Amino acid sequence: MSQRNLKERKAIHFGAGNIGRGFIGPLLVDSGYHVIFADVNKDIIQKLNEQESYDVLILDEDSEERASVSDVSGVVSTSDDIVRAFADPAVDLVTTAVGPSVLEKIADTIARGLHARREADAGPLNVIACENIINQTAKLRNHVFEHLGDEDKAWVEENVGFANCSVDRIVPPFDPKDSNTPLDVGVEGFYEWVVDEKALHRTRPDVKLKGVSLTTNLQAYIERKLFTLNCGHAIAAYLGFSKGYSTIDEAIRDEEIRDTVRNALLNEGGAALRKKHKFDEQEYGQYVEKTMARFANPKLKDEIVRVGRQPLRKLEKNDRLLGPAYMAREYGFPIDNLAKGIAAAFLYEVPDDKQSVELQKKVDQRGIEKVISEITGFDEGSEEHRKIIDAYQALRRARDERRARSANT
Repeated sequence: MSQRNLKERKAIHFGAGNIGRGFIGPLLVDSGYHVIFADVNKDIIQKLNEQESYDVLILDEDSEERASVSDVSGVVSTSDDIVRAFADPAVDLVTTAVGPSVLEKIADTIARGLHARREADAGPLNVIACENIINQTAKLRNHVFEHLGDEDKAWVEENVGFANCSVDRIVPPFDPKDSNTPLDVGVEGFYEWVVDEKALHRTRPDVKLKGVSLTTNLQAYIERKLFTLNCGHAIAAYLGFSKGYSTIDEAIRDEEIRDTVRNALLNEGGAALRKKHKFDEQEYGQYVEKTMARFANPKLKDEIVRVGRQPLRKLEKNDRLLGPAYMAREYGFPIDNLAKGIAAAFLYEVPDDKQSVELQKKVDQRGIEKVISEITGFDEGSEEHRKIIDAYQALRRARDERRARSANT
């Protein structure tokens, strides 16, 4: 760890990638924390310890600003340093931005850290997993508890809050030529971080996070974000890929794709969201339009292959595509535009994306009708299944025709 003079209050953040450095870390620093980044990437950790600061570039369409982030350090997340950091009484918050699939992998480290904290009598803390899945911190808690002994479990129950949250900020890969150091990162200006207030009762009362909203109705925020921002993002990515676009802003400027995304958000999944959570229609409409404008920001250079990666995860029942489709059907709304987005995901074919390869293999071996039924849960012959199949066939024909025209020019 760095030998710099550290602040009284410290936070551990797992994941020193773009989201950690560009979103969660800066907010924690602004809240008065010294942030200890934990990551397996030894090069990033070394640079965090060697440099006094790094820059976050705010990439709004009409302006660009730089904000310096300092008072950070790093530890290798597989070393004993991270366990010792947990035992520091100055640490009262642990956050993550590692990707949903990595939560299980860091659970043992967190469990060892909590054991060390109990033995050191270092006091209570909070854990907030900032991942793009529903109930991400509860999932992390379950993984951590698998590695705890009975005494540690009892102590954690009394002293550690595990708070679910909703996080929203587009943080695309950053072009190194636009930065002064490899640690610099680019993000959009918009952000939202909403945390379950009920789960934070175990921490000391003076903990306040700048830029964080607390709520007792987190589920509404989680579903609004996942079924609006993430849903629209995925539909734009998969339809954009089928038309040969490279970035999200290119895709959303296509009138057909833009109309499909807007209708899916306003009149299908979004209509169900408004009915379920009693969102104000005008306010939700403004939220959708703001989301569409974010997609159209060319400065983000948000690549379709980034947004569309891991299609099988994004086609899970409660995720960004099927989640709003099921909700729309539950509340009696159509799913025609959602069906196009779901269908396009089955045409997402990227050789270096393992889930894309796996999905295409399933389609080749078992046929599209069966695979769509198996993955979506919509029975063959059902109205929902038919809509997705019809959209798939239309999209595939259009894609093949474009490829044929391109080959002949």
